[in-house]
Amino acid sequence: MPEHSITPFPLTQLQARHIWLHAQKLDAAAPFGSGPEATLAAIEHLGYVQIDTINVIERCHHHILWTRIPAYRRDHLRQAQTIDKTVFEYWTHALSYIPTKDLRFFIADMELQRKSPKSWFSSVTASDLRKVIARIRDHGALSIRDIDDDVLVEKDHAWASRKPSKRALQLAFHAGKLTISERSGMLKTYELMDRHFQWDSRPRKASENQVANYLLDRALRSQGLASLDSICHLNPKRKPLLRQLIEARVRRGRLVPVAIDGAGKLEHWACPQALAGIPEAAAGVHILTPFDPLIIQRKRLKLFFGYEHLFEAYVPKEKRVHGYLGLPVLVDGEIVAVVDIKADRARRELLLQQWTWVGKGEQSLHKRAIEEKLHQFERFQFAP
Repeated sequence: MPEHSITPFPLTQLQARHIWLHAQKLDAAAPFGSGPEATLAAIEHLGYVQIDTINVIERCHHHILWTRIPAYRRDHLRQAQTIDKTVFEYWTHALSYIPTKDLRFFIADMELQRKSPKSWFSSVTASDLRKVIARIRDHGALSIRDIDDDVLVEKDHAWASRKPSKRALQLAFHAGKLTISERSGMLKTYELMDRHFQWDSRPRKASENQVANYLLDRALRSQGLASLDSICHLNPKRKPLLRQLIEARVRRGRLVPVAIDGAGKLEHWACPQALAGIPEAAAGVHILTPFDPLIIQRKRLKLFFGYEHLFEAYVPKEKRVHGYLGLPVLVDGEIVAVVDIKADRARRELLLQQWTWVGKGEQSLHKRAIEEKLHQFERFQFAP
């Protein structure tokens, strides 16, 4: 590969896939080791771990971490958030766990929420906001269940609460006044941000240029090959500045433009070192949540794997192809199947609702390996 060349470096789809799998740490058995420190290491490497409400099996944030940390325990995440305070919750493209060391890159978003709240919060008054913040300041951290003096209202959205205080808590969270100090399932405990982190002074807000560099570095680290779409997932307004930064790094030889077979006009870039030793294989079996970083960007997934994932939780049952919560199964670098499973918590077992083959290779050989991984996931699912 010629150094400092602006000629796109050619990659086959398979080579691109292996670079991405290596960046996602899905080509090694236990890339982050074990113990509580592995959880922080994984979140720092990935940049964020998405949170979602679906609960037919293990919550997706625990699932994502278990996929990369075979010895992962749920309490490791609680320790990071509540005790060590090395991760916090905030919005990336969705609500996520983020390393606390990166909090300064989100302060501008918090300030924007204070000045121009989303329409979702239009019913929240300044008085509502002062009331919940004062209550926490005077009486300590609380969850929505601790508020029993609300005058209940009719829901105006399927996911809304009948308690007006819930929306005030959420706005204070988005605005950076409160943080989530603890989580039990989807029940969140809110605390004053400054008191939770015990700061002498708040972190200094990153500039827009620093935020853009952070997003670029995060994508290059966790994706290996980055495009403007993958860097700015669901946040297209940052694309112009990101393009400027990318072009500057290309001129300095810090980034190389890449041409992936089948990508057409979609541009990708990589660090030179990512192209210097492209992995030749990716061994192992992984049962992935639809919210895994490898799966969540559907167009990228289709380009790299030739597989189009269908998220059918909100599709009528009779129209589903792979089931309510189809989980893509990765075997030796190929997505070969989709399994729809459900936790029977009373009997402490996983129920296989549907199994669909979507990939290449010997189904009989894959089936044995996948069944063993399902048994491992079942043991994790019902572990203390």
